[in-house]
Amino acid sequence: MSGIFGVVSKKDCIDILFYGTDYHSHLGTEYGGMAVLGKTFVRQIHNISQSQFKSKFYEDCKRMKGNKGIGVISAFDEQPIYLNSKFGPFCIVTNGHIENADKLLSNMLKEGVTFTEVSNGKVNATELIAKIITKGKNIIDGIEKMFTIIEGSCSLLILNKDGIYTARDRLGYTPLVIGKRKDAWAVTSETNAFPNIKFDILKYLEPGEIVLITKNGIIPKKSGGPKKQICAFFWIYTGFPASNYEGINTEIVRENCGKFLAKLDKDIKSDLVCGVPDSGIAHALGYAISAKVPFRRALVKYTPGYGRSYTPPLQKTRDFIASMKLIAIKEIIKGNKIVLCEDSIVRGTQLKNNTVKKLWECGAKEVHVRPACPPLMFPCKFNLSTRSIKELAARKAIRAIEGRDIENVKDYIKHNSKKYKKMLNWIAKDLDVTSLRYISLENMIKAIGLPKNKLCTYCWTGESEK
Repeated sequence: MSGIFGVVSKKDCIDILFYGTDYHSHLGTEYGGMAVLGKTFVRQIHNISQSQFKSKFYEDCKRMKGNKGIGVISAFDEQPIYLNSKFGPFCIVTNGHIENADKLLSNMLKEGVTFTEVSNGKVNATELIAKIITKGKNIIDGIEKMFTIIEGSCSLLILNKDGIYTARDRLGYTPLVIGKRKDAWAVTSETNAFPNIKFDILKYLEPGEIVLITKNGIIPKKSGGPKKQICAFFWIYTGFPASNYEGINTEIVRENCGKFLAKLDKDIKSDLVCGVPDSGIAHALGYAISAKVPFRRALVKYTPGYGRSYTPPLQKTRDFIASMKLIAIKEIIKGNKIVLCEDSIVRGTQLKNNTVKKLWECGAKEVHVRPACPPLMFPCKFNLSTRSIKELAARKAIRAIEGRDIENVKDYIKHNSKKYKKMLNWIAKDLDVTSLRYISLENMIKAIGLPKNKLCTYCWTGESEK
């Protein structure tokens, strides 16, 4: 997952670009990058895996001058990419995942296309997208051709002399939002970037829509398509609490999920409810409101120096961050029956070893785990998250029950089926918890408030639009 931000201003844009990009720091852990265009392009990329975006780019801002620029917080690839093409020079940032990248790369190498950027031993996906776009008749034609040949998703910003070409993924898996203030126009992945730099939301781009942002406003280049499949996980986990997607606030959705979880627990008598920081907190608040059980912070996160444990590519890094960042408060935990709200259970190792274990060690009497989304069954095809079926907690349970890996898991997806209950019992035992209950897919969708056909639920169902 990456976050992208762009601005075109009537004066120097660097302060807006710096802070707007920084407000995406919750989405990526590996690289940060900015590019501005004044008299010439000025571009800077830093590794931010061990430091904050602000500290890395503060000095760079003094030499980056121009009235338009783009920025990115990236989970994997070094960005922005600069190309001097037949369309003239441009810089590009992207957000998404190209499922057929290896095949596209192989075909382009046979055609004689050269690639110079390498990220973590692989060709940079943003450079791949840039090279595909340059095969078009013009930038718009190139973006449209790119949409048709990639499998996966890609939203992007292209900075050149015209302004910023802004394109949302063909099916809208990732969001892009246009904002405006008196002296500037901006585009963002996350609307939480707007309030403190005084931008008002003007427009949520539709899937496949392309616009050009200039200092005088936005120029439509291609209308959006009728199909929409925005990732539901934005509301459940990925998004910042203050962000809105399709006009729906993340914090409110998480509270709604918690309320649905509480309705499952008429038979549970708990002393307190807590959330796994940070994204689990709103789910827990919703639970506490509905169940009339005290919300207490049994677990707190030591934020400085520790980012998200879900996004780093290496399992060793994820485990270390999860172990170090959460601190249990024994005085709140000891002797209490605890409902623990979590956004999701992906692999289960962090929850088991770095959260539940800490509660037991601090003297918890009972631990009831309540994830705010159904069991994850399939690795995401549209963004960088889980990359293997085998690492998913639900698949481990199915493998243990069946004695082998199976392709057809429909009976395990059906909420309240016998096999579903067997799977839950296995996961609960593996996690060493008193009880485990997931929200149903239907209730999660109700909590979001969009029709099911407008949401991507592939990681839970294995079904998606073509």
